[in-house]
Amino acid sequence: MGNDIVDTPESWEVIASRTPFQGAKTAVKSDQVRMPDRSVVRRDYQAHPGSVCVLALDEQQRVLILKQFRHPVRHRLWELPAGLLDVPGENPLSAAERELYEEAHVKAEDWRVLADFFSSPGGSDEAVRIFLARDLSEAEGERYEVSEEEADMEIARVPLADLVAGVLAGRLGNPGLVTGVLALSAALAAGPGGVESLRPASAPWPARPYEA
Repeated sequence: MGNDIVDTPESWEVIASRTPFQGAKTAVKSDQVRMPDRSVVRRDYQAHPGSVCVLALDEQQRVLILKQFRHPVRHRLWELPAGLLDVPGENPLSAAERELYEEAHVKAEDWRVLADFFSSPGGSDEAVRIFLARDLSEAEGERYEVSEEEADMEIARVPLADLVAGVLAGRLGNPGLVTGVLALSAALAAGPGGVESLRPASAPWPARPYEA
């Protein structure tokens, strides 16, 4: 039964579409969509290139997290290293490796896909892939120079169990962090083979197809 519960792609007829706002990285689209009863309704949503997150887990079962100010929600949130898929068709693993290096000056030797999700499917087409990164070490060379909100980031390594407790208590609310730490907790609870059975880092991603 469990294998039958799967999200399925579907597209309803779009009668007209316009882009009333185009930002630096994202846009707002307004589509006229025909419903099953043949009526037509307007659907406004954020058009987004997609994102990657990295759950970097060290040998002490600590997760590397960053605290960053997020203006839209007026909060400073603890998050996983993350970034946009800036280059159309870019391999998401390459983007994840770049974000881990730029935000934390860390590299990893073992990469797997932890989870894929849509961040806010009622109002955005953003697709997010979370990678599990292990066998961590400091990156070589100069640290990447950060700016804007990233210039004020805090970095910490926190036991996975503490993050799970924080999520369940309502103290942590970034969607990538929430999804990532709960997914990893579930994989670990499945036993020794749980993490090893995660998808490879090169697994297909239909929501954001890419060149291998």
